[in-house]
Amino acid sequence: MKVSLVVDGVEIPLNDFTQQMIGNVSAGMAISLRGVSQNWKNLSITVERD
Repeated sequence: MKVSLVVDGVEIPLNDFTQQMIGNVSAGMAISLRGVSQNWKNLSITVERD
């Protein structure tokens, strides 16, 4: 699983553990939603603050 984190246009380096943690938590949340396949290929989450 390849995970990247970009904050205000700057890519934040992530070690393997952090990539796995963010990836697994995000995938777990998404898969629990109706209509999301267990065989997904790409998951994108964007968070904007007011």
